[in-house]
Amino acid sequence: MEALTKNHSYTFTIFGGTGDLTYRKLLPALYNLFVSKQLIAFQIVIIGRRNYQHDEYCEIANGWIRQFVRLPYNDDSFREFCEHLYYYQMDFTQEAAYADLHAFYSAHNMHEHIFYFAVAPRFFELIAKGLTHVPDARQGRVVIEKPFGKDLASARELNAQLEAFFAPDQIYHIDHYLGKEMVRNIQTIRFMNPIFANIWNHDYIENIQISAMEEVGVETRGSYYDQSGALKDMVQNHLFQILSIVAMEPMRDNSREEMHRCQLDALKHLRKASALKLEDTLILAQYDGYLKEKDVAADSKTETYAALRLFIDNERWQGTPFYIRTGKKLDRREMEIIITFKRPLPTADPNILIIKIQPTEGVYVRFNIKKPGNSEEIVPASMDFCQSCQEINRINTPEAYERLLMAVALGDASWFSQWDQIETSWEYVDQLKQRAINEFLPIHVYQPGSEGPNEAAALLAKQGHEWFNQE
Repeated sequence: MEALTKNHSYTFTIFGGTGDLTYRKLLPALYNLFVSKQLIAFQIVIIGRRNYQHDEYCEIANGWIRQFVRLPYNDDSFREFCEHLYYYQMDFTQEAAYADLHAFYSAHNMHEHIFYFAVAPRFFELIAKGLTHVPDARQGRVVIEKPFGKDLASARELNAQLEAFFAPDQIYHIDHYLGKEMVRNIQTIRFMNPIFANIWNHDYIENIQISAMEEVGVETRGSYYDQSGALKDMVQNHLFQILSIVAMEPMRDNSREEMHRCQLDALKHLRKASALKLEDTLILAQYDGYLKEKDVAADSKTETYAALRLFIDNERWQGTPFYIRTGKKLDRREMEIIITFKRPLPTADPNILIIKIQPTEGVYVRFNIKKPGNSEEIVPASMDFCQSCQEINRINTPEAYERLLMAVALGDASWFSQWDQIETSWEYVDQLKQRAINEFLPIHVYQPGSEGPNEAAALLAKQGHEWFNQE
């Protein structure tokens, strides 16, 4: 990725600078960018309410960076990194405090800004309004973390609030899944290999599965998660974004506008939620023990698992089911895309392509060959490329937040969710969720450490399919 030169001196201001996201992801990512000399002239302003001195904050940050940094840690490099870091004590909910923040920026010659809202969405408007007292902020860029709203109405309201202060092209809706190596590799695998590019359609593909499975439960996020659930927390944003990249039409050029257009077109061609038979479309479930989690309502109907069967009604994908599953407290942590090709003979195993996103990164292909010897039996063979198994690749592959922070600095919005994509996804999930409520769709129970509810397997079995689990 292109490096910022001394002519590009950006100030990264992180609201929520003493939060988990900043410590675990943002500071390690910025440190990696600094050590790899992609950030040369820059400052980092950490906004927090606590009374830290510079050295105190650096000492705290040191422990997190040591633990989560990708590149080898070095004390001298960290000391140099801290020379670019400023801790600024501030109650960002007080509008009057922003005049002093402007004075701080002016005193340190900070004029080109990137603002990272690493806070709850209820604070977005407060911060945006406060930044009107910082004249240079009008030309700055704003990075917004999810959740972007809790439903379609709140997302629209939030977007209107932000666009009252910032132009749409200044707002970057970050989805860290879009910065992951193998998500960014989907287009290359699809379009740069004729063996896939020419058969990436309903004539040759039997079904596509997108799985995002987690071993952990809600942990300390019970209050947030109980108001959200799997559909809103994972499907509406991360998984619909991945689906749109897998299903999109070939781009006419490499511009961010063209990528955005192709992704949006795929989302807009999803078969309408109102046209789906709900029991053949959606399975919701909750892990046993969820109701005892901290900050979870004792009678909660929030789903911790969702499985969906969707269709994209266009010429390329007519009749091809897209299966999505995601859940917490499952038997493994795994995110992957599975392409199952149609069988040439009923007795032959289908060809399989798996794009592995996490924790292993790589590509797996299964195909058919004749069994060695005099037998004419057809048996499956496979090739498994594990990119992340090689240390050199792990060291040289930027983390998602590194890529995305650098992209913001360079003004590249290609791998960020656009507002109309978010709006389209919210509209779809809202309709599906409302149907589930209106039609009393049951919330099944599954055991922690399992693959999820049996009903999710039955959803595929009705169509003669099954979830693919690589042995």
